[in-house]
Amino acid sequence: MNLENAQVQMRKGILEYCILQIISRGEVYASEILEELLAARIMVVEGTLYPLLTRLKNAELLDYKWIESSSGPPRKYYILTEKGSAFLGELSLTWDELSSSVNSIIAKSKK
Repeated sequence: MNLENAQVQMRKGILEYCILQIISRGEVYASEILEELLAARIMVVEGTLYPLLTRLKNAELLDYKWIESSSGPPRKYYILTEKGSAFLGELSLTWDELSSSVNSIIAKSKK
């Protein structure tokens, strides 16, 4: 089994959740999402991020608005919809349960 491939698959599994968490804090520009993900060592490229944002928008979890920029063309800022907030709440419950379960298994392995 390829370690790098397994690591990539683990990160992909939580990418949607992380993006929704970032957007839940307020209006955010795509490059800001990308920067935060990279700073958290969740390696993602624009070619992955933009289609995912579009998919989340089409699922009515996100919306966006255009805001004029003083340094160029208007920018698209993403916001969470009510449906997106509810979805994120459910994902958070799942994450908490999963994280607790995994940590329990890891703790037993360390004994």
